[in-house]
Amino acid sequence: MGCIESLPYEIILRGSSFRECRDYIYEHYPEHRDVPPGFKIFDTHIIGVPPIAIGFDGDYVIFPFTKPCHGTFLLRIQNREEAARLRALPVKPSR
Repeated sequence: MGCIESLPYEIILRGSSFRECRDYIYEHYPEHRDVPPGFKIFDTHIIGVPPIAIGFDGDYVIFPFTKPCHGTFLLRIQNREEAARLRALPVKPSR
């Protein structure tokens, strides 16, 4: 799929911690999954402090993305196929 930066994305939070991103997803997106660091989203390995939360809003995937030297952002990207793939992951209790 390529580089996340080449996809059309919306920044929900900028300059935030992994905990802030996780808490935001838990509070605003009742449908979510937790994944470990190194998990691939949009063919990119995601880094962060576990658990890394991924939220869903229709065909949108919401997840933290760290860009070296720029910090961590909570992004929202519309992609039906990736949302379906991630929704198929087993649900684990959060927190």
